[in-house]
Amino acid sequence: MFESLSDRLDRSFKLLKGQGRITEINVAETLKDVRRALLDADVHFKIAKTFTDSVKEKAMGEKILSSVKPGEMMVKIVHDELATLMGGEMEDINLKGNPAVILIAGLQGSGKTTFSAKLANHLKSKKGMNPLLIAGDIYRPAAIDQLKVLGEQVDVPVYTEDGNMDPVKIARSGIKHAKLQGKNVVIIDTAGRLAIDEHMMTEIESVKKAASPQEILFVVDSMTGQDAVNTAKEFNDRLDFDGVVLTKLDGDTRGGAALSIRSVVDKPIKFVSAGEKLDSLDVFHPSRMSDRILGMGDIVSLVEKAQEQFDVEEARKLQKKIAKNQFNFDDFLSQIQQIKKMGNLKDLAGMIPGVGKALKNLDMDDDAFKGIEAIIHSMTALERSNPNILNGSRRKRIAIGSGTSIQEVNRLIKQFGETRKMMKMMSGGKNPSRMMGGMQGGMTGPG
Repeated sequence: MFESLSDRLDRSFKLLKGQGRITEINVAETLKDVRRALLDADVHFKIAKTFTDSVKEKAMGEKILSSVKPGEMMVKIVHDELATLMGGEMEDINLKGNPAVILIAGLQGSGKTTFSAKLANHLKSKKGMNPLLIAGDIYRPAAIDQLKVLGEQVDVPVYTEDGNMDPVKIARSGIKHAKLQGKNVVIIDTAGRLAIDEHMMTEIESVKKAASPQEILFVVDSMTGQDAVNTAKEFNDRLDFDGVVLTKLDGDTRGGAALSIRSVVDKPIKFVSAGEKLDSLDVFHPSRMSDRILGMGDIVSLVEKAQEQFDVEEARKLQKKIAKNQFNFDDFLSQIQQIKKMGNLKDLAGMIPGVGKALKNLDMDDDAFKGIEAIIHSMTALERSNPNILNGSRRKRIAIGSGTSIQEVNRLIKQFGETRKMMKMMSGGKNPSRMMGGMQGGMTGPG
């Protein structure tokens, strides 16, 4: 997401490169290009004009320090204004209640059911809560079965009522069931509906009245751009929802919904989601998203993702093995699994300042470690734990077993040996999980 906008803004700021100072003329030229970039990203023209007017006012009022170049100052101003446009501060969901009730609403095909399961997984794994999913979409074929399957995958029970075609009664009964089962949070998945469908809009208002939710989240397919913003306004007029969820950020989206929606409905974006994986849900931080739009990376989010996979006791054991030069392919395989759990590799790399632009045309997918894993899995348990015994005949067998070449096997073993030496040198007081970044960077060749 935002790749096109990021490129356009980057080109806009180059108009100020080499300028000795900010003037009304060079600011006007830069902001004309910024406005075009926002319009191309499907931001509403009134919001784009207000945004650039605000940037201009702040830019002309700034006293430029001698150590700061005009282009850098403009980036800082645009960054802060983008963060403000998207809400300013992160806003969490309201989980007060016994149980806390969260109502999910949105258009057909916006990803509500998948998001409901992702949210249940998020609340369970990161908030330590005990959720229940309620299948309230009685219209879409297989919607209930889909939620059941997703619920099983995240190990969260799903409340259903076979044959009941009244979503109001299902919601009411599901909440009662949650109380009896000691659940402290309920997520109600509802049918997709059009704002122009009066019957369906009246129905979800009735569900809201019966469920008395602490939180109503409106799910938006970010690929629909400005249309999504207009729809959100109509839903908000009827439901007065508490927050927005942007789904499908990994698609070919221009970002207009993310940049416009807060201004139009005055409700915060609370979550963003990319892909189908049930752990691919992120709390929305306006400032961090602004960092990513301007190519500054998002180190804080990257560290948080790493910490979620970080096991203190396992890291301590690994530290001892590294210090004794006993780090082996089993340990490496375990570290690969932790990296993969953090999310899409290209997205993770994009969180590192300067790396996102360098990788924008590079095809990086979740199979990047496929060749390495195949080679390691083709080793015997003895070979994985004792890399030093990997002689020529063993390497040839591993290459055949993994479907790779002897050159790829040799390269991996050589890089592993060099990395093991480096890790031993760096092991004094260092966090081994942090050192894995450099290690995996040089080992994604096979496959």
